[in-house]
Amino acid sequence: TMAAEQKKTLPDIFVEGAKKGWNVGISSIIPNVLMAFVLIHALRLSGLLDMLGVLFNPVMGLFGLPGQAVMVLVGAWMSMGGGVGVAASLYAAKILNPTHVTILLPAIFLMGAQIQYMGRLLGTAGIQGRYYPMLFGISILNAIISMIIMRIFA
Repeated sequence: TMAAEQKKTLPDIFVEGAKKGWNVGISSIIPNVLMAFVLIHALRLSGLLDMLGVLFNPVMGLFGLPGQAVMVLVGAWMSMGGGVGVAASLYAAKILNPTHVTILLPAIFLMGAQIQYMGRLLGTAGIQGRYYPMLFGISILNAIISMIIMRIFA
């Protein structure tokens, strides 16, 4: 098999990578983004998004964000695709503006998908559950610091 791998051409490698990327997009990214759009739409229709906005406005205001932006962080905590989807949905609804998205993006990637990673990485690596809060806390603290820094420069 080693000889067969060495004989792969650049187009073969490209097509193989494109197939893997397609599978990731179809099986992971698109469902998470779609779930985020549906969630935000449901929250908007029910009025819960506005209630959450009022409730979290004091905290999110510290970062120069509307209260509804907390949903981006909740979505990102579950899945990065979900966080991006929530941000896109709130942007499309004109709740977030480009500055808000700029402040939120680093936080999405710094704390993103912790729920997924808990099972995929921490559990697989045999990390004891008592360390999870500290590991999650570090990521969340990094996200908070990034939003403070982005607010200054955005």
